[in-house]
Amino acid sequence: MHATVRSVIEQSAREPGQVCILDTEASPEHLSRGTTRYADAMFCIVEPYYKSLETGRRMAALGADLGIGRVALIANKVRDERETAAVKTFAGRNGLEIAGVVPFDETMPESERAETSPLDHAPDSPAVRAIGAIAEEVVRDG
Repeated sequence: MHATVRSVIEQSAREPGQVCILDTEASPEHLSRGTTRYADAMFCIVEPYYKSLETGRRMAALGADLGIGRVALIANKVRDERETAAVKTFAGRNGLEIAGVVPFDETMPESERAETSPLDHAPDSPAVRAIGAIAEEVVRDG
């Protein structure tokens, strides 16, 4: 599986102007298998809870150690300003960038139950809009 993923990434790296987004499992294993060789950025998706934030910090450190140019957190399932503040405080204490915040959105599990993508199920939902804004920023800033 890792060899196949590497092949896709390598092919994308040869094509000027191409963007390859890879959603990996929540594990450091893929980092040791060469899948980051052509990575320009790595975003660690975290929830606003200490265990998730700490795991994100560790993954970010591994990404930085591997020489990935931009390593940042994306906070997911954030319910309110208190949770946003907790993520910002943790990131600040650990010198981590926050690339975006995705709010908790009930339409996400609804789309899962409907067996469809969130984009097809509720394209104007708060989470889908937030993800779109993050994606635009990532592509624009390279």
